[in-house]
Amino acid sequence: MKSAFDKIAAGLEDAIAHADGEANRGRVAAPIDVAAIRKRTGKTQQQFARAYHLPVGTVRDWEQRRSQPDAPARVLLGLIGAEPETIERLVQHG
Repeated sequence: MKSAFDKIAAGLEDAIAHADGEANRGRVAAPIDVAAIRKRTGKTQQQFARAYHLPVGTVRDWEQRRSQPDAPARVLLGLIGAEPETIERLVQHG
């Protein structure tokens, strides 16, 4: 079984190889347009954050590309993009 250090080292090696042009090593998530998703809901940043239980600062940072949503947030945003009313209803009952 690999130690945490070995896993981190392997990931770092893949990141360096990817940065050096080896596209088959490492993964880069495609950017997600959080502002477009929010705007399709017709909500302000504050309303969007409240509706989906997200910190408004996080929504702002995503929209201004100061940070990117992690994998679970990307899934939530994808669901919101597809079915905003349903997801809002589900989140509010959770």
